[in-house]
Amino acid sequence: MNQYTLPDLPYDYSALEPHISGKIMELHHGKHHAAYVKNANTVLEQLGEARLKEDFSRLAALERALAFNLSGHILHSIFWQNLMPKGGGSPQGDFATAIQKNFGGFDRFRKQLTEVASTIMGSGWAALVWEPLGKQLLITQIYDHQSNLAQAGVPLMVVDAWEHAYYLQYQNRKTEFFEAVWSLWNWKDISARYASALQFHIDSGKAA
Repeated sequence: MNQYTLPDLPYDYSALEPHISGKIMELHHGKHHAAYVKNANTVLEQLGEARLKEDFSRLAALERALAFNLSGHILHSIFWQNLMPKGGGSPQGDFATAIQKNFGGFDRFRKQLTEVASTIMGSGWAALVWEPLGKQLLITQIYDHQSNLAQAGVPLMVVDAWEHAYYLQYQNRKTEFFEAVWSLWNWKDISARYASALQFHIDSGKAA
């Protein structure tokens, strides 16, 4: 069975300062993200053992654990690529046109995403997703790592709203963290994800 691996960051831990401290990045990537990878692999092994033994008594718990840890791995992997030193500004090209079409302009998009992140109860993420059935961009809250995401939604741009993403630097001023990341967005990466997501189609059938 394939093993998941912790991806290297495309920049040094301190590269996103002063917006995100090097200490936070070291703990966030090297400890938290690494734990999701390790736990996802462990759950996959346990699922394999359960199949061999034909003992499915713990299947529900294992499925929940896999969803939690694998989703944590995927979202963090996207988040690191979404960010870059000296990033920010605003997107260009087709992605900028889609933002204008779906949100009425970049400023409204920015305000909505920041508000969605700021109003998450407990732990979770804010995400910009491509919804292929309706062929539109949506912003959604993701509780923990794995719930409240439309099933076909393709994450393009994600904001970590777990306390471990900001607390050492921003304490309880989490909205300051969500504002700070607007100076770090890698629009080239996000635009490329959008272009790739456009190729994903769902056949919902045709009305009689």
